[in-house]
Amino acid sequence: MSNSLYTAEIVWQRGDAPFLMSHYARMHEWRFDGGLAVPASAAPNSLPPGVVNESASVDPEQALVAAISSCHMLFALAFFSKAGFVVDTYTDKAVGEMSKNERGHFFISKVTLAPAIAFSGEKRPTQAEISDIHHRAHEHCYIANSVRAEVTIIPLPSVFV
Repeated sequence: MSNSLYTAEIVWQRGDAPFLMSHYARMHEWRFDGGLAVPASAAPNSLPPGVVNESASVDPEQALVAAISSCHMLFALAFFSKAGFVVDTYTDKAVGEMSKNERGHFFISKVTLAPAIAFSGEKRPTQAEISDIHHRAHEHCYIANSVRAEVTIIPLPSVFV
């Protein structure tokens, strides 16, 4: 897997709208392999007053939080599976916090993951095993290893079906 490349095409078009200072459309598309196109825009709190945003879009800040959560989940699921635990559902309501860095620029400074997992089957993980798997998932997550944001995992109580 070393030296793997990951690509995304970002496409913005002005169309017929004027390109006025601070008052231009922020809607664009993220295009990925296989033809998937995701509508994207600026975060609503990043827009100047009076600029309308498309609510049915993903903003880069949300995407970063989702990428960290998704990467963590994929590693956690792999580790649960290898340990012989059966996961039925995994839900995470991840939250990213923005603050200013030492240069006064805004950045995503903290991401909190709150995974809720439902297990079934005869083999049930202990809270210590769940914590260990989350710790290992965090250590292996490529995305968490790529950002300077503090990533905290606060697992919600597990459900056993």
